Amino acid sequence: MKNVVFLGSKKIGLECLQHLFEKSKILNYNILGILTNSRGKEILDYAESNKIRVIKDLDEYINLKETVDIAISVQYHQILKKDHIQKAKEITVNLHMAPLPEYRGCNQFSFAILEDKKEFGTTIHRLEEGIDSGDIIFEKRFPIKEGSWVKDLHHDTHLASVSLFEESLEDLINGNFELKPQKDFIAERGTSLHYRKEINDIKVIDLKWPQEKIEKHIRATYFPGFEPPYCLVNSKKIYFDKKDD
Repeated sequence: MKNVVFLGSKKIGLECLQHLFEKSKILNYNILGILTNSRGKEILDYAESNKIRVIKDLDEYINLKETVDIAISVQYHQILKKDHIQKAKEITVNLHMAPLPEYRGCNQFSFAILEDKKEFGTTIHRLEEGIDSGDIIFEKRFPIKEGSWVKDLHHDTHLASVSLFEESLEDLINGNFELKPQKDFIAERGTSLHYRKEINDIKVIDLKWPQEKIEKHIRATYFPGFEPPYCLVNSKKIYFDKKDD
């Protein structure tokens, strides 16, 4: 029986953990433990109610005496170093909520809207030390709805990501997959790497821009719960808000 460790947070992390737990007896593997963070309260509650071991941090993880066969990361908050990645004897994988190699890093939903992409997707890839640079294992792609806001695209990607996780779990556990290097797809798909801080720049609206560009930047950066897009008037931020239909 293989030992699996799950690292995750947020709603998608909870949903993937639920599926992982529900399929453990059917697919004959053991969830050795889970790692999460302060945004993973629901994950901790789920682990407690189902008697799943909680691994405190990466130091405890790296010092586990038990063999880890497969490690699965879904929106885990810390960057895994080589020792963490190699702790799993078979493979460590990551669910990246964007198509690869097109969108590595952060803010992928916003840039897809700004770049008028017609298609988006989600990817499970082998985890390496580089940012979202590992071989593609499983992927799912879907059309971007016309006029999508960033929240809409995030929602659609969330649904596709959970679906991809559920559909590919058995093949992942059984090693029934092919590793596809991202470099083999760059000529066809292109590639980019975005950092978290870039979102601050694309939120700044210049009212001299064409109306279409202004509208696109607003759709790409307005996400309730985060600072809205804004313009500067006499060095003061004037925020844009969305009126619900």
